[in-house]
Amino acid sequence: MRRLRADLSLSQEALADVCGIHRTYIGGIEHSERNISIDNIARIADGLGTETWRLLKDD
Repeated sequence: MRRLRADLSLSQEALADVCGIHRTYIGGIEHSERNISIDNIARIADGLGTETWRLLKDD
């Protein structure tokens, strides 16, 4: 997620705004400090303009 966000030159705050999720929640996800629901994964994927499965793929 962090790599996709950076590729789009989006800050955590900008992504959070697009997704309707709090910025600290985005940061917690990126630092593996939070568990994330499938609904929020879908919201973030939409915000990043990608498919949900791409966020779940382990690279």
